[in-house]
Amino acid sequence: MKPNIRLLTQLSGRSVIQHSDLPFIVFCLTISFTCVSGVLGVSPVEIEQHLEMGRKLLAAGQLAEALSHYHSAVEGDSKNYLTYYKRAAVFLAMGKSKSALPDLTRAIQLKPDFLAVSLLSGLLLEKLLRSPDQEEAQNQLHKAEELEELQEEAHKAHHRGDYTTTIQVLDRVIELSPWDPESREMRAECYIRLGEPRKAILDLTPAARLRTDNRAAFLKLSRLLYDLGEHHNSLSEIRECLKLDQDDKECFAHYKQVKKLSKQMDSAEDLISEQRYQEAIDKYESVMRTEPNIPFYTTKAKERICFCLVKIKEAELALDTCSEAHQRDPQNIHILRDRAEAYIQLQDYEKAVEDYQEAREFDQDNQEIREGLERAQKLLKLSRKRDYYKILGVSRSANKQEIIKAYRKLAQQWHPDNFQSETEKKEAEKKFIDIASAKEVLTDPEMRQKFDSGEDPLDPENQQGEGGRGEWPFGFNPFQGGNFHFKFHYN
Repeated sequence: MKPNIRLLTQLSGRSVIQHSDLPFIVFCLTISFTCVSGVLGVSPVEIEQHLEMGRKLLAAGQLAEALSHYHSAVEGDSKNYLTYYKRAAVFLAMGKSKSALPDLTRAIQLKPDFLAVSLLSGLLLEKLLRSPDQEEAQNQLHKAEELEELQEEAHKAHHRGDYTTTIQVLDRVIELSPWDPESREMRAECYIRLGEPRKAILDLTPAARLRTDNRAAFLKLSRLLYDLGEHHNSLSEIRECLKLDQDDKECFAHYKQVKKLSKQMDSAEDLISEQRYQEAIDKYESVMRTEPNIPFYTTKAKERICFCLVKIKEAELALDTCSEAHQRDPQNIHILRDRAEAYIQLQDYEKAVEDYQEAREFDQDNQEIREGLERAQKLLKLSRKRDYYKILGVSRSANKQEIIKAYRKLAQQWHPDNFQSETEKKEAEKKFIDIASAKEVLTDPEMRQKFDSGEDPLDPENQQGEGGRGEWPFGFNPFQGGNFHFKFHYN
């Protein structure tokens, strides 16, 4: 119902109203609070507590504190005309007549037959219209009328399922009345229907706190955050619901789920920071069992398991896990980085370069990705010359004992003394030099690290100024005493 301005103006001229100054009106309103509260309907306990505190603080002259309680009363029950009536009295006592008028108008909308509000509103309107602020008074009334029309339009659009139009109308409603929880909750629901949960969260966050008991909003907010992977924030919001009622079944059930999953994920990350990678893998597998239905958590678990498998050099398993995670989240640079490292462990440098290049397309400024790409490119270039791991036939994770064992076996096989023809001896000499070079590099921690970073420590281009290394590329001749003698040269 629109404010009946004609009625207000007529009522303001009644002979029973003899005073037009606001202090007198506030005095009358303050005295009438107790009487009106007794005659009218009973509000919930929390609302009554705010109203009672507001009355006491107003009587004590603590206007700002009283206003705070009346704000809470209005926010807790936006359909209670009495709370608007009482808050208007505090505005008047503070000399804020322009702020009082919308509350009085709203009270009339909620209860047109409430004579006390009608009389006060008419008198206040008359006073404002005669004041220098009459234009502002007219604006406030027009805004109240516009607000009611917009709210009606929003409800109609929402009822017919036109959520885009509903949002557009509610944008204006919330601009006029930014702390109206009902409008924000309706707009949040529309955003959810349109698949925009982030925008819904922006509305639900304040809306949940604009009512005295809004457990439903806290629960909805927690679920939205949980689905988006923000389990810590989700836990905070569901705790707010339980603060209002610790026995709320829906809130408690969701709280247990969020708490369990959040604890598992935090524990897994702690294990990773302690380099306990296998235990972290087990924990993330538990995460997938706890929450198999929300894509964020299964993808996140796959991503971190992939990372851990690379760390423990389970390259083939890592490759499968990373590829599955990449299908779920193609633009995740961490998944691409870890899969590239798995390819490097498998000595597939071309694929490693491809993954790093793809990752860099999504994040040009990431230093780790840039350095990884440079290293993979060096390894690819190096592999087209000499790959010491391939020469010995060992994996990149091979330890020193495995490397020496492979070296001895190949050295015996390709020792030039084993061949008769000159052609075979030359081929064996070349092979034997590569085998000896591979053993020298891979058993020296510093040289091996250089090679793993994409640099051949025995490449002549990297040996400038270092001088020769002797006839043998390692410190001893395992076949000393044999009949075969020649010098080895690096090409």
